[in-house]
Amino acid sequence: MDEASNQAAVEKKVAEIKAHMPEIYKSIQSMAAEIGRDAYSLVRKGLRGESNCFYAIEAGRVMGTPFTLDVQRDVAQQMVTWGATHVVIWADRQTGSSDGTN
Repeated sequence: MDEASNQAAVEKKVAEIKAHMPEIYKSIQSMAAEIGRDAYSLVRKGLRGESNCFYAIEAGRVMGTPFTLDVQRDVAQQMVTWGATHVVIWADRQTGSSDGTN
């Protein structure tokens, strides 16, 4: 896929988040208020297929790329246990690392 096609695909996914995942979109905006534009960069990296950056689930929709860490199993268990309606998993904010090496 060329760069223009890749960018168009990411923008389509961003539009889908805005239109159909309101809690995730609020979480993205909240993270951006906290850490700045890096939040949007993490979202776009996850939407492009880079793991350990951004992964979100809401109302049966999944966006981003799964983490290579063992976090998904734990998150799924907590969602079922506590009845969560949405979840966002972000890269480590302390180190800025997206490779799990913190």
